[in-house]
Amino acid sequence: MKAVILHGAVPPDAPRDELDTLVQVEAVRRALCELGHEVATVPLSLDLQDAAQAIRAQAPDFVFNLVESIERAGCLIHLAPALLDFLSIPYTGSGTDALYVTSNKLLTKRILRTYALPTAPWYSLDELKADGPLAKGPYITKPVWEHASVGLDEDSILVADRKEALREACLRAGASPCGECFAEAFIDGREFNIALLAAPGNDPEVLPPSEIQFVGYDKQRKWKVVGYRAKWDEESFEYAHTPREFGFRPDDRPLLDTLTELARRCWRVFRLRGYARVDFRVDKKGNPYILEVNANPCLSPDAGYAATIAQAGLSYNEVIHRILGDMRPGCPGRPGVSHSECRGSAELAEAWTPSAVPPAGGVTFREEVTEADRDDVRDIVESTGFFYPHEVGIAVELVDERLQKGTRSGYYFLFAEQGGKAVGYTCFGPIACTLTGYDLFWIAVHNNSRGRGLGRQLLERTEQIIARMGGESIYIETSNRAQYEPTRAFYLRCGYSQAAVLPEFYAPGDDRVIYVKRLPPPQP
Repeated sequence: MKAVILHGAVPPDAPRDELDTLVQVEAVRRALCELGHEVATVPLSLDLQDAAQAIRAQAPDFVFNLVESIERAGCLIHLAPALLDFLSIPYTGSGTDALYVTSNKLLTKRILRTYALPTAPWYSLDELKADGPLAKGPYITKPVWEHASVGLDEDSILVADRKEALREACLRAGASPCGECFAEAFIDGREFNIALLAAPGNDPEVLPPSEIQFVGYDKQRKWKVVGYRAKWDEESFEYAHTPREFGFRPDDRPLLDTLTELARRCWRVFRLRGYARVDFRVDKKGNPYILEVNANPCLSPDAGYAATIAQAGLSYNEVIHRILGDMRPGCPGRPGVSHSECRGSAELAEAWTPSAVPPAGGVTFREEVTEADRDDVRDIVESTGFFYPHEVGIAVELVDERLQKGTRSGYYFLFAEQGGKAVGYTCFGPIACTLTGYDLFWIAVHNNSRGRGLGRQLLERTEQIIARMGGESIYIETSNRAQYEPTRAFYLRCGYSQAAVLPEFYAPGDDRVIYVKRLPPPQP
């Protein structure tokens, strides 16, 4: 097959991290040739028309995308897959939306929080505008966009107890070519990398975990940061004293299992493809924090991903072949490729919020409640990553109430079922002391079934049932925390309006937001 390797154009005066692009290109080129492909390379600059013409001239069967930045700007990384989507050419790695989102550290962190995935507390520049006290540091200033530890080093750490000092540090750091910065609580602890590789089925293979050692850092009284010098300056202390280790003590196994599962969840949440790496910090109490989701880690033979490949007993060519096997089809409209196979912006957004796309075939809906629903409800609610264990228990208790008391319980259910198993549900019931008001207590879709429109389908069908039962108004409550922003947006899209806010109802700073929808009369 004819392949094109697309990479960021590298000027002669490029720094070490950009020159490494050419090392990657050569390694991947050699592997593709050994796998029997005919290979050409195309550099990508801001002249997208020129790149499009060069790619078309090669008439490739697929493109291996190695673009990490354009014109030294990491914020342009998504232009490569966007161009390939436009050209309807299959390509390796994650799609436009996944690359854009995971390259924007602030957006990544907000989505991690939405899915209850652990990430260190942070402040954007806007959140630091109003001066005031904050928990005493240390904090680390990071570029919002840059990769390869560009703009990150020991000097990026500041001990501060007021927002003004932190904002000034971000502004100073943002004055560099790296662009806007934000401040993140510095987690002083261990650093781990979990590499992922496409495998048959929905979940990726998790390659052997690795840990970055900070040798001699305590004696030198240095902050433990894997910054630019540690990665690229071979003459520096940091480069020589941050080896990668794969050997762990037996008592590390529970922690490694937790990191492995968190990395898999990141793969699913961000809809990654081909290969990826998730970086973690673990504090002194053993709590993990996701530092970064890298959707296109470096494939240079001397980089960390290649070291992990070797530790797993895989050859470089075998990994390239696996990446090709998870290739993104051309999109949109490439002959032989259906629109449902293309992951455009709407579909990826549905990974984060309930969708309006019609559900997959084979889904049926039922109102009766069975014993099997106890375990299914628990599985559905736990899979979302939104709820605490006691909240999961409450969801199951409502099923028990319905099984024991029937309609006298006041709890009604609607289940979306596929293959004999519930994959989503709602729980609702009449509001005491009202004539026609109903509460929607729960609406949840299993994480493996998101992106199919089941959330909207369940809500619309629930509204029809409530109208049939004589209900005229539906009330829904949720939190005002950032984690629930997609949920609130979903309710608004479905025709609900905000009716009230009860300040600090759940906890300090955690308001209760109430939505309402007036129902039309039921259809005859």
